[in-house]
Amino acid sequence: MAKTEDLRVKTDDQLQADLGDLKKEAFNLRFQAATNQLEKPSRMREVRRTIAKIKTLQTERAKAATAEKA
Repeated sequence: MAKTEDLRVKTDDQLQADLGDLKKEAFNLRFQAATNQLEKPSRMREVRRTIAKIKTLQTERAKAATAEKA
């Protein structure tokens, strides 16, 4: 699972790319779970939480940018 400190040093573009990759992985994991081919069920939780961390970080950055403009 990605640590928050590691995510904070990434740029917005890198975070967006990671988010896209994780969403694709979550999609694939959902299909594997539906067909009983999922090897590591805990990976679904890790992916979901990492997506949430990235989205939270993006929201924080957006709010900080808005606050700077005002």
